[in-house]
Amino acid sequence: MAKKGQTFQHYSYETKKKAIAMRLEGMTKKEVASALQISDIGRLKVWMRIYREFGEEGLVDRRRRRIITVQEPGRSDQEYSEQA
Repeated sequence: MAKKGQTFQHYSYETKKKAIAMRLEGMTKKEVASALQISDIGRLKVWMRIYREFGEEGLVDRRRRRIITVQEPGRSDQEYSEQA
């Protein structure tokens, strides 16, 4: 469980893909983690499970892709969508 104030490391899609390829070539989790400077070895296990279940598409982080638009007060939805 996360602790208050704890920060998390984010890894790029390319890093995840490279780690999966290295594991499939036969490298150990420890070797892959040290080569790619991944601090949590257990993260590799999670990426492998996701890769087996969903393929490369599962490695894409979709949490930050949502764009929230703020509607100005006093404008209707139709006026807002016509301008955009």
